[in-house]
Amino acid sequence: MHDLRRQALESGKTVSRKARSKQASPASSRPSSQPPSRAASRSRAVSRADSEEDEAGNLSDETSFSTNSIDELLNGDGSDPITDAWRADLADRIQELLDRKRSSVQGREKCLATYVRILTAQYAEEDIRGKEAELVVAFLKSIKAETSERETILAMKALAMTVVTSPSDLIYEAVCGPLKRVISDSTSVPSKTAAVHCLGTCTFFGGASDDEILDNMAYLLEIVASDGSFIDAQDEADPVVAALEEWGSLSTLIDDIADESEEAAEYFVDQLSSSDPGVQIAAGENIALLYEKSYRPLTEDDCGTEFGEGDIISDPDEIPGVPKLVKNYDVYRRTDVLKDTLSDLASLNTRRLSKKEQKAIRTNFADILDSVEYPTHGPRYQNAISQDTGKRYGSRMTVRIHKEGVMKIDKWWKLHRLQALRRVLQSGFVKHYEANPIVFESLPYTSPSANARMVC
Repeated sequence: MHDLRRQALESGKTVSRKARSKQASPASSRPSSQPPSRAASRSRAVSRADSEEDEAGNLSDETSFSTNSIDELLNGDGSDPITDAWRADLADRIQELLDRKRSSVQGREKCLATYVRILTAQYAEEDIRGKEAELVVAFLKSIKAETSERETILAMKALAMTVVTSPSDLIYEAVCGPLKRVISDSTSVPSKTAAVHCLGTCTFFGGASDDEILDNMAYLLEIVASDGSFIDAQDEADPVVAALEEWGSLSTLIDDIADESEEAAEYFVDQLSSSDPGVQIAAGENIALLYEKSYRPLTEDDCGTEFGEGDIISDPDEIPGVPKLVKNYDVYRRTDVLKDTLSDLASLNTRRLSKKEQKAIRTNFADILDSVEYPTHGPRYQNAISQDTGKRYGSRMTVRIHKEGVMKIDKWWKLHRLQALRRVLQSGFVKHYEANPIVFESLPYTSPSANARMVC
């Protein structure tokens, strides 16, 4: 297995190509209409605000690679349940996947479902080691043929689980073209949506170069900007939500996207007027991430430099080791107008949406507005003072990892990576977080050093 951890999982991946060359992004079209409300993306929007503390062992099944959850896709398919003999079962399924001569569509669907089920429930890197290339070829046959929607989606899920289990710097190059053809040419909207998610996962873990990551971010932004018409899915909410989500995930790999931010922010702000809450929330979360990324730690080189009023932000609790931040660039020219829009969404009251949908909108956009005003504030930030510590509660979004403790999701980049991992791993998130180094290192425990030296 090629070790991509340094290359692909550090939050400061690379500097934007635009920042280096000043060349314009290829995305140029503008949103022309609003996506209609869809049950799948609405369900996804609601699930994001169901609780402030998520028990990672009991994750809700968000839409993943389908208009239905992947667990729903796998349940009731006749595939065998996971037993103690899973290694032998996995070996049999791998052999069956590689030998397609006498297989039927239903047989391949069942085999793929069992393969995905095992790789989700178990960390099976040793069991698929050395077989990745053959498996990818087998998955691509199902993806290219599109014999049935279900087989195609399960093949893409199997591909994503394979690259997360055993990352290789060869996978992306092999799968990018076929996945983009499904996104552009498939007549199935669920298949398009699954392919967008699979492309994001393979770009993140499959060995994509710096320029390829940036190219795919521009490609995803084109889908968002055109309301899906760029991929012949006009006004379909699910592919647009998928593109927004994967753009956010991939952007966590980029250190400096100053030159891309304004254009991306314009498209995301436009999507705040969508009639679909899933589109609105995904766009809003990307806006919050852009504002978070527009600030950098103050360094010794900045001492003596004059900055504008409000450009430097200090930690309100003066926690040792937490540096001051300085604004690196403006994300959006009309931040005042943006704040008004976010405020309206944070207090939304309409009969068009259900109570749960309205709660999801209000909860998420209260957080997003807070982060736009105070970019150091992460998701679920609370200014209330704790009587125990005498300090602000801060971000109260947490993920409990069995006996290992609680992981605090106090940054938007962490939330984007957490959601990306959940989309792929779903109920297997805890197992992989504990056993799979590539998953753990993409979302590690972090804490400020008490001995870190402050500057200025």
